[in-house]
Amino acid sequence: MKIVKTYSFRIKDSVSKKKLEQMARSVNFVWNYCNEASIKSIEYNSRWLSEYDLNKLTTGCTVDLGINSRTIKSVCSEYVNKRTTSKKRRLKWRSKKSLGWIPFQFRGIVIKNDTAIYYGNTFKFWKSQEIEGKLLTGSFNCNSQGKWFINIRCQVEQNKLPKTNKVVGIDLGLKTMATTSDGVEYVSKFYAKYEKQLALSQKAKKKKRTTAIHKKIANSRKDFLHKVSKELIVQYDQIFVGDVSSSKLIKTNMAKSTLDSSWYILKSMLAYKAIRFGRDYYLTKENFSTVTCSECLSQTFNGGLSSLGVREWICSNCNAHHNRDVNAAKNILRMGQHTLIKGVAII
Repeated sequence: MKIVKTYSFRIKDSVSKKKLEQMARSVNFVWNYCNEASIKSIEYNSRWLSEYDLNKLTTGCTVDLGINSRTIKSVCSEYVNKRTTSKKRRLKWRSKKSLGWIPFQFRGIVIKNDTAIYYGNTFKFWKSQEIEGKLLTGSFNCNSQGKWFINIRCQVEQNKLPKTNKVVGIDLGLKTMATTSDGVEYVSKFYAKYEKQLALSQKAKKKKRTTAIHKKIANSRKDFLHKVSKELIVQYDQIFVGDVSSSKLIKTNMAKSTLDSSWYILKSMLAYKAIRFGRDYYLTKENFSTVTCSECLSQTFNGGLSSLGVREWICSNCNAHHNRDVNAAKNILRMGQHTLIKGVAII
């Protein structure tokens, strides 16, 4: 089985940065031209321009813009895709404030060891891992700190891990980011760790420092989530995760803790790593998982927002002592397995 894997590497020197910024401006020009041409088309002809129309209109501008013709086609294709899926009639214009983006196709770039050759330009990057598989597409991208990266999408073989015959249920929460049915807790409090530094930086109006701290928090969190997701994928054949959503909680006074927990990122990592390593990942309904006793299945805990501080409780029916999150994880595992048997599992 073949799957798609994305590699990301940091571009090295400042000379490359200037060349990439110049090409990014050309990409912005193409995007804005597509936007303007499409708006005029809908006004005068009452129809949106197709990808074929945009490709014809942008033919022959490669030399003037200093970017590969396939990059121009990729921009046109991305514009049409975005416009098709967007609820708004018009897409945003790309400007100096837009983060740099230069897409490419496999025929428009050559990758040799730690070097990328694109449109006659050579870009060195820090090669943190070997690149495997067949190159498909990719892009040069700039982050909020002005650092450039090359992202390469490759088609690789699925790397199945040996079976462990173990299954797990996972309850996502705020006090602990994730708790397993085996009683293992994963705590993620990266924002809280740097909150004072961030507040001082924002108060002093140091934009660069503030951006750097935000990036440090994001990188630390991402590294931690990669380690947690890989650990879970290695240990278990089947992983059942509660389908809790952060959309409502981010509008309450628990917004900081909710965003710091990064449930969506963890679930995304588990999903694609399960495919990569041949595991089974399921998103499972978690209704009443907190208030139900995992031993006798009686709903004996008076749960709710007012009882979030209660971390342990005793079932009044069977006297079983429960850790709130571990009990919920056990119920998620039970409900997930039951759903699989019924043949309607949510994946």
